[in-house]
Amino acid sequence: MKKLFITLVVCLLAFNVAEAKGYKFTDGKLVPTTSVKNQFRSGTCWCFSALSYLENEIMRAGGEEMDLSEMWIVRNVYFEKAVKYVRLHGALNFAVGGAFHDVTEGIKKYGIVPQEVYEGLNYGTELPHFNEIDAVLKAYVDAIIKNPNKTLTTAWQAGLNGILDAYFGKMPETFEYKGKSYTPQSFAASLPIKMDDYVSLSSFTHHPFYSSFVIEVPDNWMWASVYNVPLEEMMAVVDNALANNYSIGWASDVSEKGFSRTKAIAIVPEDNVDNMSGTDAERWGAMTERERNEALYSFDKPGKEKKIDQKMRQEAYDNYQTTDDHGMVIIGTATDQCGNPYFKVKNSWGVRPPYDGYYYFSRPFVEYKTMSIMVNVNAIPAEIRNKIL
Repeated sequence: MKKLFITLVVCLLAFNVAEAKGYKFTDGKLVPTTSVKNQFRSGTCWCFSALSYLENEIMRAGGEEMDLSEMWIVRNVYFEKAVKYVRLHGALNFAVGGAFHDVTEGIKKYGIVPQEVYEGLNYGTELPHFNEIDAVLKAYVDAIIKNPNKTLTTAWQAGLNGILDAYFGKMPETFEYKGKSYTPQSFAASLPIKMDDYVSLSSFTHHPFYSSFVIEVPDNWMWASVYNVPLEEMMAVVDNALANNYSIGWASDVSEKGFSRTKAIAIVPEDNVDNMSGTDAERWGAMTERERNEALYSFDKPGKEKKIDQKMRQEAYDNYQTTDDHGMVIIGTATDQCGNPYFKVKNSWGVRPPYDGYYYFSRPFVEYKTMSIMVNVNAIPAEIRNKIL
């Protein structure tokens, strides 16, 4: 009881500080990670986050810190996606979005190269800028599908490669890196990690638990599968991974009022008066809807968050309230000044304030809005791994 009282006093004092200073985070367990990158004006978060995750894995496995080429993967995945789009007569989402498995599968097929070998910026900018690229590629594949010759010529894929080479640059067959000669495939083989060790998991009830299913999001053009586990087990995988120095590739919904880009915080505030008591309930009941929203999403101090369950996750997904918006990397844990748990997440929007390109997502937010995670199979607790593999 005495310990609980002290905790409550500390939290109340923290609330007084927070009124002036907002949230104050204390980092917990952090996994070594590479530098924050900038996807800039391109919808390539899936590639930036997956390669950032794999760079972490290379270091965890004893390899050196390195910067792998995102545009190498993007360029090759765009070719694969275009071929499938044409084969399906345009009945596929042809856009720049993708998923983590695009990267692991892309490395298996095309290998990988360091950033310095293939920057993929062959169009006059220092950072990715895809508005023109996206429009040109979409117009090209749509013209092919119209098929004015009534049959596809043998030139259309060469034309596609011509466009990709023009914007991203020709792909090297061999290259020198730190005094050694490689092909993209031999460089991938030299890394201390294997792409077959990486699996994706999710947690939804419209498919049986402990089975795999093709996750139904538009950017899953490859129709790849994830393993389905209950919410508490998905979070147990996250916890176990971080505890054992594994980071996590994280696909999430960030189109939420509870996500602040400028303050780099994501929360799921409690907004149900039935879950409040005393003066909180009275104050909440007297507010207008506008006043409630302003209070919930002011991000001026920590507050009570929703308790997330499986049903809430499923309803949000089924009603398009949880969508596949963004890929990031969970690299550690943190707490706010009241001791509430958060995950520290590396983003790919460049080094920016207030946390130099890192963001803090509350545990309820991760429970609620996770679409899928990618982990090393060895980061999954054995009792869960045995149920799905």
